[in-house]
Amino acid sequence: MTIGLMLTLAAFALVDSTSFGTLVIPLYLLLAGERSRVSGQLVYLGTIAVFYFLVGVALMLGLSAVMDGLGEALHSEVAYGVQLALGVGLFALSFRFDPKYRAKRGLPERRFEPRVGGPRTMVLLGLTAGAVEVATMVPYLAAVGVMTTSGLPAAQWLPLLAGYVLVMITPPLALMGLRAVTGARLESRLERLRDWLARHSASMVSWAIGIIGFLLARDAAVQLFFAPE
Repeated sequence: MTIGLMLTLAAFALVDSTSFGTLVIPLYLLLAGERSRVSGQLVYLGTIAVFYFLVGVALMLGLSAVMDGLGEALHSEVAYGVQLALGVGLFALSFRFDPKYRAKRGLPERRFEPRVGGPRTMVLLGLTAGAVEVATMVPYLAAVGVMTTSGLPAAQWLPLLAGYVLVMITPPLALMGLRAVTGARLESRLERLRDWLARHSASMVSWAIGIIGFLLARDAAVQLFFAPE
């Protein structure tokens, strides 16, 4: 395990922390619920963190089995060439999520405003958000891929996965703490942040895909062109 690997995973986690399920929904819940009812928000964040962690474990075990079967093939020039092409493709795809692109095609703006409920409601909301984002959790899939290709044993990648999901939910936890300390003084700013995130969600997706594509392409390029023989 290297410092570079940990920094790369931290970058992926920070990008993941800005997704709809990990930041926008928690902001809606934060502003919709009373200050004394933080338990529901914590249940939601705990649910989505556990969901991501279990998905990561399943992916790591599945990808590890594939790695064992393919062996050195995944470390060949062809494999890194495929990774490079995938990274470049994702980077190019990110431009298609640009809000201006959507506006030109008349695509409607979608808004989702969840409300704080009981523990069952919050668990269901967390599972639903996680399931919806499975198909779009590009940063997480990239992080799992990086850990797999690094050949880390379970004793190393399990705490890395746990650390990943903790970093991922740190921003909403920090906002909850700030709200508890500052009270109503932070309310208007949180509302503006929520509205800004809702308006720019498409841009965030575009940036997320573009960043992940760049990181994947950079890693492949290093292995192809700059790695020692």
